[in-house]
Amino acid sequence: MRIIAGAARGRPLLAPRGMHTRPTADRVKEAIFSVLMPYLADAVVLDAFAGSAALGLEAVSRGAAAAWFMENDRNAAEICQRNLTQLGFSGCHLLRGDCLKLLPALRQQGEQLRFDLIFADPPYDRGLLPRLFDVVAAGGWLQPDGLLVAETRTGTAEFAPDSSWQVVKSSRYGATSVHYCRLAQE
Repeated sequence: MRIIAGAARGRPLLAPRGMHTRPTADRVKEAIFSVLMPYLADAVVLDAFAGSAALGLEAVSRGAAAAWFMENDRNAAEICQRNLTQLGFSGCHLLRGDCLKLLPALRQQGEQLRFDLIFADPPYDRGLLPRLFDVVAAGGWLQPDGLLVAETRTGTAEFAPDSSWQVVKSSRYGATSVHYCRLAQE
């Protein structure tokens, strides 16, 4: 694994061992960031199920101003922290814990963050993605023109955003599908 482009182009990233965390393949990551280029300049990013932090760090390498990383798995969070330290970007923040609980807790603490981009590549088949859509919509976590980028297994029923979301684009890369969603305008 590596950073593909930007300030840290070619720099290696650590990845957690085993199959619990699925790093995004380089060709999928390149396709995602080709779509996101207009959104990256000075963006504030959330990597919700951060794993190795590869998506958020790629965004910062390509011009995002800040990134928040949330990871519940202890081993993955340690790898995430090592990658953040190794690359040394300013404006990167790791919160260890379940993003579905961390986001509401931040709001209760008075945190007024709003993200331009949210990356969501949760563990498959646990019902986490629909819950994240609900938490993000209810908490006002996404800027009005922001995108939530969801990575899923192709053909899964787990990707089913409700009517408060608009699917702008979906792309399939073999066993992986990527969906670009924004909150529906009222």
